[in-house]
Amino acid sequence: MTQTATPPRSSTQASRRGELSERALGLLLLAPMTLILLLVVAYPLVSSLILSLYRVNLANPEQGEPFLGLGNYIYAFHQPSFWYALQRTFYFTIISVAIELVLGLLFAVLLNEAFRGRTLARLAMIAPWALLTVSNGVLWAWILNPTYGVANMLLVKAGLLSAPKAWLSDTFWTMNVIILADVWKTVPNMTLLLLAGLQPIPADLYEAAGVDGATRWQKLTSITLPLLRPVILVAVALRTIGAFRVFDIIYVLTGNGGPADSTKVISFYAYDQAFRYLFFGYGSAVSWLITAFMLLLIIIYMRLLRTDEE
Repeated sequence: MTQTATPPRSSTQASRRGELSERALGLLLLAPMTLILLLVVAYPLVSSLILSLYRVNLANPEQGEPFLGLGNYIYAFHQPSFWYALQRTFYFTIISVAIELVLGLLFAVLLNEAFRGRTLARLAMIAPWALLTVSNGVLWAWILNPTYGVANMLLVKAGLLSAPKAWLSDTFWTMNVIILADVWKTVPNMTLLLLAGLQPIPADLYEAAGVDGATRWQKLTSITLPLLRPVILVAVALRTIGAFRVFDIIYVLTGNGGPADSTKVISFYAYDQAFRYLFFGYGSAVSWLITAFMLLLIIIYMRLLRTDEE
């Protein structure tokens, strides 16, 4: 009967010690980053969650900090200003993400085609995305300036406006031009995500469809969109989360969510409550409501992706 030779016990122990030492080295290398994440992310999250359970009003410190439990959350649901800010957020999110998806898909399909200068066109597409959001806001503040802005100059010369318009002082136009500024910056991100999803689609499918007499529109609806659906869901999920928590570009262009609170989205509302009115407990509760809604969006998109894979 043949017996299988086993390695000496000493060599087995040495290999295990080697595995343990590599694992210990890995943990040691991860320790600084883990500590930083705990200090920068975990501690503020836990602290804000605890703060949301108390009435913390630094404008009237004599009131103390009584424990309210879910009182701040319930109070938010009874505030018309909270629901108005939420409605403004939904408007911004739905319109901006829809435009970004349509333009991103259009540009991705165009940049996926072979043509002279394609590399240069792809690099040019990235330029707006490379700008900081604050820089983008300052740029659009100059473009929309009623005195020397290029937008008014072009529209007046084209005969579309009889006189320069104060775009950022109009309760209807302010939110819409902010959406335009946000779309200009974030369409490249959407385009790159969709373009990456187009790369693995075999060219043979389009060639076979062309032989069968399919038009460009039929190729788009029968081949491109079905195969690109998982990537579209991921791209839309990421942009929805980003749009729902928009703050910086509104702050740069309006300063206070105006005019008449027409651009005061939910993130701006939470900022005002915490840092303008000093209701830190209530502001923390609103921030956690925003987080809860974004988690709900993530769950919905994950289920859609799972359904698509099945």
